[in-house]
Amino acid sequence: MLRRGDLDGRPGQTLLLHNLPNLPAERVLLVGGGKEKELTDRRFREILAKTAAALKQIGATDAVSYLTELDIKGRDLAWKVRQTVEVTEASLYRFDQLKSIPNNQKRALKRIVLAVAKRSDLATGEKALREGQAIAAGVALARDLGNLPGNICTPSYLADQAKELGRQHPLKVTILEEADMHALGMGALLSVARGSRQPPKLIVLEYHGGKPDAPPVALVGKGLTFDAGGISLKPADKMDEMKFDMCGAASVLGALKAVAELKLPLNVIGVIPSSENLPDGNANKPGDIVTSMSGQTIEVLNTDAEGRLILCDALTYAERYNPAVVIDIATLTGACVIALGAHAAGLLANHEPLARELLAAGRYAHDRAWQLPLWDEYQQQLDSNFADMANVGGREAGTITGACFLARYAKKLKWAHLDIAGVAWKGGKEKGSTGRPVPLLTQFLISRAESLPAADKPAA
Repeated sequence: MLRRGDLDGRPGQTLLLHNLPNLPAERVLLVGGGKEKELTDRRFREILAKTAAALKQIGATDAVSYLTELDIKGRDLAWKVRQTVEVTEASLYRFDQLKSIPNNQKRALKRIVLAVAKRSDLATGEKALREGQAIAAGVALARDLGNLPGNICTPSYLADQAKELGRQHPLKVTILEEADMHALGMGALLSVARGSRQPPKLIVLEYHGGKPDAPPVALVGKGLTFDAGGISLKPADKMDEMKFDMCGAASVLGALKAVAELKLPLNVIGVIPSSENLPDGNANKPGDIVTSMSGQTIEVLNTDAEGRLILCDALTYAERYNPAVVIDIATLTGACVIALGAHAAGLLANHEPLARELLAAGRYAHDRAWQLPLWDEYQQQLDSNFADMANVGGREAGTITGACFLARYAKKLKWAHLDIAGVAWKGGKEKGSTGRPVPLLTQFLISRAESLPAADKPAA
């Protein structure tokens, strides 16, 4: 085939062969892998995606893949199996439930068998398969929620989906209503909701897989189900994409789904502050001063910097669980998109070991983050003449000053912030939610579970 020029082995190139002698398979799909020494993590994932697309195109229902036997520097069988599952599931994902006539598609791929070189690899492969399926299910949930429009996916809808997740898995779900938030003094969160007819929700999920006295990992996800910017109205161009402003919340739900399916021996808390941010006669105005649950006052200089206002109260609320660590996930700043593009989430933290854990998890999951500084020098940009702080610090270092704002509410916590504004969704023809950073978060939790001493794991 190579000699005749039917294919040259370029990465992702495919050629379908029919009725080869002495083979039980009706068809054989050849997939180009490029030069062996250039077979990186990224290229392997590209090959997997091209393979899944080709299988989908030819209407295959069953397939056996030997791509897991490729040699990728620094990657073991477990990684290759997991990536095969995750990339294949992502490639086959469709969101057409809101179309009156779903897109026509050929027969669905029902089964893929992944080959391993020897029988002793089976246990490793099966464990990786379970992890890949759980992560893929979490990603699909996050993508579905992100892709829903704002008139369907409201704070109440998000709360209902959390309850449904609690019915499917061993998760305790509590929904705090507006009156509950008033009683707790969540003035920052409530101020954002004032411009909306949709009532805000504080969604709390508890997974108890570890010992009863083990401190939990807390995940706090921004749940702005639609963000018009409030009085500081956003430009009309691409405002429809602001339905994706709840992707932090979606990633928390997706990660908890994966954790529950894997039955990890950890305690995990999910906290999701959810609201809309719309212009209205009762909405926040530039110059307004609000009081957060912590008692700190905030001058709202820009009503479009609302994510930090709902997150700060959620961080204070998370303190009551005495968490081992807290990670907040938010589509927080456009500045992060300018800095890192669509390839890496921004990471800032007040605890360096936690930052290193998250970076390592992102590298393994191929859902990477990049650390930015959280130096005290940036804090002065948030100074206010009239309140304890302003909610914005000017154009310079916007991603960092957004995290600096949140850091003022995380002083009692080992805390990290993931700014996912660049990675949570794609624009253009491929517009849609990506489900990131569910793989990063789940890998972080898997690694934590695997590092636990036997004495700290609950009895089977």
